[in-house]
Amino acid sequence: MRSIVFSLMLLAVVPAWGGPCPPNGWSAEQLSVLRQTGFALEDAGQRSALALGLLECLGEADPELRDGLAYGALSTWMRRNELAPETLREVRERLYTMLAQPDPHGFRWPFAALVLSEVARTDRVNPWMTPAERTAMVLRAVTYLDSVRDYRGFEADAGWRHGVAHGADWLLQLTLNPSLDGPQLHRIVDAIGQQAVPASGVAYVFGEPQRLAAPLVSAARRGVRDEAGWKAWFAALLPRLGAPSLAWRDEGWLARRHDLVAFLQAVYVEADQSDDKRVRMMLPGVKEALKAVP
Repeated sequence: MRSIVFSLMLLAVVPAWGGPCPPNGWSAEQLSVLRQTGFALEDAGQRSALALGLLECLGEADPELRDGLAYGALSTWMRRNELAPETLREVRERLYTMLAQPDPHGFRWPFAALVLSEVARTDRVNPWMTPAERTAMVLRAVTYLDSVRDYRGFEADAGWRHGVAHGADWLLQLTLNPSLDGPQLHRIVDAIGQQAVPASGVAYVFGEPQRLAAPLVSAARRGVRDEAGWKAWFAALLPRLGAPSLAWRDEGWLARRHDLVAFLQAVYVEADQSDDKRVRMMLPGVKEALKAVP
């Protein structure tokens, strides 16, 4: 197996940004073999080059290339602390660029957000970003989540898109970072509220409420609001249902009600099970909001 990995390393070349997928010098079969080794590449330069090359695969329609191989390799290397800060910065900047470009098939943006959640995690575990870089990332993350309008989750042939959930994962890693301050956490909390009850009237069925609840509870653990503040925040979600005249006689209203109840219940379960007093401050507001839902 080591001889196979070595031969694969010799084939790898530095890919150009916007290049092919799989990257030049690699085939899908070779990447699959690499995955069998746990994505083990001993040469840091080869690993960095392949990491940058695999970013182009995040927009692939083939879920094996996009999710299993590209995201799998990037996540593995970042969680093993095997990408240097200069590589992580390049990964981050390329993903920012990806989020600013069209995404006609709906894969690039959610998977860019998912990989950015891993980038954020590396900085949380071993800080390497400057305060200005973190501030910029918070703004990028909340802007991304607020902008999601493609609510597709899993499809049998295409695999996952999951834009809201991936955005929530990105925000979760940021809220877990002790370097974030109060105003940054407030921005994140407000962004979560926007997608907890999307105006479009899509009914979440792919676990989005639970994924959105996770960064909210994490922010609560940081003491971002007191009990009165949480009561006001949860109460502000109710008008997102729409005009009272729509109640029980409009598909969009019914979908929004479904999302709101699912989100409130997800937060309630997390807060009720928590021993953290700051998290339990959410409970009165959640209960009041649940009782107020038509």
